[in-house]
Amino acid sequence: MTYKLSEITKKLNLSCNVNDIEIDGIHTLSEATSTQLSFFTDAKYASQLPHTKAAAVFIDEKHALLLPKTTIALITDEAYLQLAYASKFFAHQIITKGGHPNLGENCDVDKRVRFGNNVTVGDNVTIMAGCYVGDNVVIGSNTLLYPNVTLYYGTRIGANCIIHAGTVVGCDGYGFAHTKQGEHVKIYQNGNVVVEDDVEIGANCAIDRAVFGTTYIRKGTKLDNLIQIAHNCDIGEHSLMAAQVGLAGSSTLGRNVVMGGQSATAGHLEVGAFATIAGKGGVTKSLEGGKMYAGFPAIEIKLWRKMQAKLMRLVKSR
Repeated sequence: MTYKLSEITKKLNLSCNVNDIEIDGIHTLSEATSTQLSFFTDAKYASQLPHTKAAAVFIDEKHALLLPKTTIALITDEAYLQLAYASKFFAHQIITKGGHPNLGENCDVDKRVRFGNNVTVGDNVTIMAGCYVGDNVVIGSNTLLYPNVTLYYGTRIGANCIIHAGTVVGCDGYGFAHTKQGEHVKIYQNGNVVVEDDVEIGANCAIDRAVFGTTYIRKGTKLDNLIQIAHNCDIGEHSLMAAQVGLAGSSTLGRNVVMGGQSATAGHLEVGAFATIAGKGGVTKSLEGGKMYAGFPAIEIKLWRKMQAKLMRLVKSR
């Protein structure tokens, strides 16, 4: 789906006095192509402006001069809000009429499964009653979907995966821009989710699609029940998560990270490979790999234990 830049700017009440071009999506400054829009809202990303390949950028007048000559500045003092309005142009069109999937050999699909359009299913796949598989979904061979699993449009599930009952993969991430009057404007989540091979996902988990780009659950990862993975997270290979873990948006985990029950991360941070977060640990900043952490905010577990011991002695001394 493409739009003329002039069509977009007209609907957003922005001026654009340049030769018209076709726009087919939105992405970050570093990832946008010459046919995509981008946005600038945070000074810490100013170094990316001279190097962006975006066709046009929603940006304030102060920073517009940093853009390359090939990129059009769409001047606004509400770049994030304009991003939200523009995202609707590229949202997936929801229709209820489905199609017949392209099934591999020896599949066992319950008659009460509903499919969207352009679905591809590998060999030896089992899909149980009540599942919904949306448009343009791909499911790898030897994968099992238990009852009432929902795969939103564009989701890709690898081979040898197990997804337990009630889990939703590809639902919208929690993203909104805010007007000066305090109203909340939806940022349409136009990315997808990729679940790689040999992943097991427990019951009643929610894995959000990316705003743009992809939310990744990497090979061999195992998720317990009742886990929330927010948009644009990247979960490293062979990671383990116990029940009620929650990851905020754009959290990146290295391989073999272990997270205990009810532990969580704030957004836009990294947890290094082979790190362990104890139960109820709250990760508020990026953490090095190969260490064990506990508490809120999460710190190395040896220090946390010393703190708990000192607190206990303090209480007993009264």
